[in-house]
Parts: sequence; structure tokens; C-alpha cells
Amino acid sequence: MKPSRSEFITVRELKYHIRHWGNEDAPKLFVLHGWMDVSASFQFMVDCLQQDWHVIAPDWRGFGLTASTIADSYWFPDYVADLDAILQHYSPHQPINLLGHSMGANVVLHYAGIRPQRIRKLINLEGFGLPVTKPAQAPERYAQWLDELRNPPSLRTYASQAEVAKRLQKTNPRLSDERAHFLAQHWAAPNADGAWEILGDPAHKNVSPLLYRVDEVLACWQAISAPVLWVEAADTDVWKWMGAKDSARIEIDRRIAVIADVRQAMVADAGHMLHHDQPQVLAQMIERFLE
Repeated sequence: MKPSRSEFITVRELKYHIRHWGNEDAPKLFVLHGWMDVSASFQFMVDCLQQDWHVIAPDWRGFGLTASTIADSYWFPDYVADLDAILQHYSPHQPINLLGHSMGANVVLHYAGIRPQRIRKLINLEGFGLPVTKPAQAPERYAQWLDELRNPPSLRTYASQAEVAKRLQKTNPRLSDERAHFLAQHWAAPNADGAWEILGDPAHKNVSPLLYRVDEVLACWQAISAPVLWVEAADTDVWKWMGAKDSARIEIDRRIAVIADVRQAMVADAGHMLHHDQPQVLAQMIERFLE
């Protein structure tokens, strides 16, 4: 495995963990992980990159080794603002290559339309947005949010690193024992009692009281000026949250169509965690796109 190093910087008054791979003088590639994930998740993909890159991967607020917010909810605009501060720290003047997976992909798509001049090329791994909502859903959504604040969520603990690895393999059966063991040591850590805790703030499980306003999201996507590589997994489980496959596919294609310069790619024999399942195929796609 290619070695990585950790750095901690202050981002909007939070202690942020940033993982680095490669030579600091090499071209930069920023990579952003998804929900309930960590920066080390990109290790296998980074191992397969053939060119010399300086890969920079933050742990989002409340995940991994980055501090949690003091509030009881996480707001999507905070991720966008954190990303803006991180990019300003590491590349204040040069347009950057930006990659995101899942939740991280939704953040980078948003950001690329808000600050289009900052992006050289953009790579979206399985970032589709959320289902369309209607204003009539607002009262029930706010009620759900208030109920969840009364009963804060929790995350289960595990007896050992091996149990954490098995949990990861339950979610993704394609994970080899070796990869699951590696991810487990970054995805969780032992607490004072010796039990292994997930490195994620349970508050991430709370629903957002704000509805997903897709027209506003697509207005941001439409403002993206950089070339975009849109990558999906052939065996994605996106339908679990996007709805029935036939209707969700139509909506996803409608969203893709608003991006001015986009090319699409499909990764075979891979699920939502395609950077775990087919890292070599993905690395080749990325490097061809970034040339």
C-alpha cells in the first residue's frame, strides 16, 4: 500500500483531519468521502494510480478523526463551506481536480456550480442527489426532526476489530478479508472500555428538517463549467433511497442532462462502494479523464 500521512488543520473553528498520499510537489487531486465513511476509504484506489499525484482527502466534520460539531444536527451547507476553506488552504490560486463519492459527490457537484472558476475537472462517483420532495412534506419532516432530537441516536459498538471487519463485509460482500481488516482500523477505534466504536457522530443519523429542493440543486449543477466525469456502479443500490428503478432512472438522467460538459461511465461488477470493488478500473478511468 502507498503510505499516507495525517495532518490536522483548523477549518471554521473545527480541528480537521486531512490525509495525504504522494509527493507534495505533484499535481493535486482532492477526494471527498461519503456518509459514514472516512478518508482512508480511498486507499485502494490511490494504490492503483499510475501517475504521480498528491492526493488530499479530508475526513468530513463528525467523521473519522475530524472533530464533531457542537450542535445536534449537521447541515449540508457546512460541508460546502468546509470544502471551500480546505481548497483555499491547499490551493488558493490554482483550479483543482476534485473527486467525491456518494455524499461527498453531492457536495462537490454543489460546490462546482457555486465556484465554477475553482474547478479544473470534476469526478462524481455515485452522487445522485436525493429524491424529489414536495412542500406538503414539510410539517411531517419537521415533526420527525423534533422527535429525533428528543431521542438522540446511537451507534452500536463491536467487541473487536475483526467484528468491525465482518460488519463492513455484511454491507459489502465483495470486500476481501484483507481490505475489510484495513478499513476496520480506520472506520472504528477502541474506546476506554475496549469496545470498538464507529468513528462517526451518531447525530449524522438525524433527518434534516429541510426538504431537498431539487430545482435549487440543479441550478447549481447547471452552473458547472468544468468537464465532469459521472461514474456509476453497475450493481448500485441507489434505488434504496431514490425509489423504484424505472422512475428513478428517468429522474437521474434528467439531472445529468443539466450539466454542460459531462461524460458518463459505468463500472461493471461493482456496487455503491465502487472504489473498494474495482479500484484499478476506477483509477484508470480517473487518470484518462484528468490527462
